[in-house]
Amino acid sequence: MDVTPPPPLIRRLPPGTWTALAWIAALAYSYVTSVRLPGEVEDLRPSPVFSELWAGHLYSLAAAAVTTLAGSALLGRRPLPALALLLAGSVFMAMALNSTEITFEQFLAAEVALCHIALTRPRRVSAAAAALALGTLAGYASVRLLLGYPIGTAIELAVGLTAVIAWLVGHSLRQSREHARTLNAQAVTAERLRIARELHDMVAHSIGIIAIQAGAAKMVLDTRPAAAGEALGAIESASRETLAGLRRMLGALRRAEAPAPGAATPGAPGEPASPTAAVPPAGSAPGLADVERLVAATSAAGVHVEVRWRGDRDPLPPEIDLSAYRIVQEAVTNVVRHAGARRCRVTIDRRDEELSIEVVDPGCGGRGHGHGTPGAGYGIVGMRERVGLLRGDFAAGPRPEGGFRVAVRLPLPARVG
Repeated sequence: MDVTPPPPLIRRLPPGTWTALAWIAALAYSYVTSVRLPGEVEDLRPSPVFSELWAGHLYSLAAAAVTTLAGSALLGRRPLPALALLLAGSVFMAMALNSTEITFEQFLAAEVALCHIALTRPRRVSAAAAALALGTLAGYASVRLLLGYPIGTAIELAVGLTAVIAWLVGHSLRQSREHARTLNAQAVTAERLRIARELHDMVAHSIGIIAIQAGAAKMVLDTRPAAAGEALGAIESASRETLAGLRRMLGALRRAEAPAPGAATPGAPGEPASPTAAVPPAGSAPGLADVERLVAATSAAGVHVEVRWRGDRDPLPPEIDLSAYRIVQEAVTNVVRHAGARRCRVTIDRRDEELSIEVVDPGCGGRGHGHGTPGAGYGIVGMRERVGLLRGDFAAGPRPEGGFRVAVRLPLPARVG
């Protein structure tokens, strides 16, 4: 059973809960600092503002509590009105404590809300919220000056700076989230393209072989039953190979464990695998070592493929080996389906620094391959994308002497030892 871990505490609680907790903590801090603690020198203790509070400022504290709790409840739905209420709560709390300025603890709930707005809302909304917060600080100081009361200019400037920092923190976190979301979308798109290329390269070749063999079997079914049986056998082999490839891909997508050694190759229930299927082992990806089997299947479809190997045949990196096989497979499939040719030549040249692949046919060239024409398939595009991902060179087009040519150069990593 898939058990999803719970989100962190900061995400489990709504933002209004944190602003309410910040205000309660600020109120508690203000009370603690107004009381002489054990061992504290009497002359250094703060003035007993809470005695003054109970004498004449109880209503201001009640208004601060009401506006702060209302703003906390509204923060998730209407952030700017909620911030305005939280700022009003800061002003009422400063009035209740008879402060010459709005202090850090009195402004803490509003700064938490400002950081949340900058994190979750567009920049124009968060910028308006920051202006509202700074305007409240300036307005409180201005009103006290107009009424002839003293103000704490240095503290006001420092609190304004912390408000700016709170906005910057929220805005930076929002940019980081957007960047991570963009990277995730790009990764998903790249994975979808990779799966689409794999499906196209794997299925298009087999379906092309099946279509040609089915047509041949239909033509000779009455006159040459043996030839029709061979064509049906080729159809069976191509179908089994495609089915096995699809199962391998689905297994990789589901992150399934590899089958145990000696497990039977997937097939019809209770039916032995065909000796002509020649399916790669389950869980393994095809490579250039499987080209001979590809040639055999293509020859059964009526197209003779000549393979020329040059250089050594040492193992290749998995991603290059798979891409090289898929490129040969797609190029040969285009010959079978579009070129109208009875033969083609595949040249594979492995050197120290690069792998070269060339597929040439004497068929009808660009017209049959359909590259760049309306209704063309994705074969050429898929090969070009594979080569581009491996930082190689790709060329495909008609030859001057007739036919079509696909040429690929893939750089190889330096050999160790």
